[in-house]
Amino acid sequence: MQQTRPIIGVTTQTLQVIDGIPPALPHSVVMNQRYYEAAAAAGGAPVLVPLLEDAAALRAVYETCDGILIPGGVDVDPGTYGETPHEKLGNIDPARDRVELLLARWAIAEGKPLLGLCRGLQVINVAAGGTLYQDLEAQYPHAIRHDYFPTYGFKRDHLAHDVHVAPASRLRTLVDMDPVPVNSMHHQGVKRLGDGLVPCGHAADGLVEAVESPNGHFLIGVQWHPEVFESDDPHTRGLFRGFVQAAAQFGA
Repeated sequence: MQQTRPIIGVTTQTLQVIDGIPPALPHSVVMNQRYYEAAAAAGGAPVLVPLLEDAAALRAVYETCDGILIPGGVDVDPGTYGETPHEKLGNIDPARDRVELLLARWAIAEGKPLLGLCRGLQVINVAAGGTLYQDLEAQYPHAIRHDYFPTYGFKRDHLAHDVHVAPASRLRTLVDMDPVPVNSMHHQGVKRLGDGLVPCGHAADGLVEAVESPNGHFLIGVQWHPEVFESDDPHTRGLFRGFVQAAAQFGA
């Protein structure tokens, strides 16, 4: 009998928030295939989570999943953490914010494995009561460059800077490496850390680039895009495999 793979719910975004997509088109949801391929290569069965307005229907989808993966994407609406928009705020996706914050809060409360990548880290932080810098260049003193793609024209796989990983952290065990060279394609970042989160990775400018839970719950958020390297980097592969294994244990 074939072993059942854990179901990994991967969230989506509204098509119309992407630059160049006409807003008059019927609304659709999309997501980069790399996230699904990374989850599948690690042993999971990834499924798309639609941006449902019906909370009961969304809850039913959530309950079928053994783990939740929140990918990268557009900016988080500062209204979700009680701030007014900064002039450098980029595109936002209120439907996605609503869905991902609900999923993250449910997973945090119930100990369901949760992995956040780039925007996903920021969503987890906001779900836990934290706040964000809306634009690092404008709001974070002495910031190094973080928005290599697309603002400064680098490719998505450009290794932009190192992240120093805490030696006793779960993340350090999974990636088995310190420092970790990462790609960098964000202009927002963690400002006030959310409740119950522990910083476990920092950039050279002190910005929090990775968080996790201290209580045994598999909850990890990283500020880079490891899905870009999953196919050929064993350190990145360890992160996805650890997540999928935790999801398998949760669903057993």
